[in-house]
Amino acid sequence: MPSEFVPVGAFSGRHVLAELDGVDPNLLDDADFLRATLASTLTAAGATVCDVIAHQFEPQGVTVLAMLAESHASIHTYPELGTTFVDVFTCGERADPQQAVHLLADALGTDSVTMSVVQRGRQPAGAGK
Repeated sequence: MPSEFVPVGAFSGRHVLAELDGVDPNLLDDADFLRATLASTLTAAGATVCDVIAHQFEPQGVTVLAMLAESHASIHTYPELGTTFVDVFTCGERADPQQAVHLLADALGTDSVTMSVVQRGRQPAGAGK
């Protein structure tokens, strides 16, 4: 490894893929609400939000992307179905991507959450002992 690169964190993290159903279509078509809600739920789950952008589609639907110090998160909505795809990946242990998804589901007024969690990267030496 070149001497100018200094290790600053673990090369491991959790990647959460989720689907939230039974959501008010008006919330799923409100880009400002979704941008603010994603930022606040990620922060509450321990993530450091660097930037959040959103794109409103026609005739409906929104995609929101959050750049995190720990990695990234996204929402892609389908108001006509009352559902959304959510993707949260965080490196390290400080942020909890599963908690972020549950907080987002609460903010969207649903308890219909389907979630899978993928462990990514390499565990530090001695982890899990």
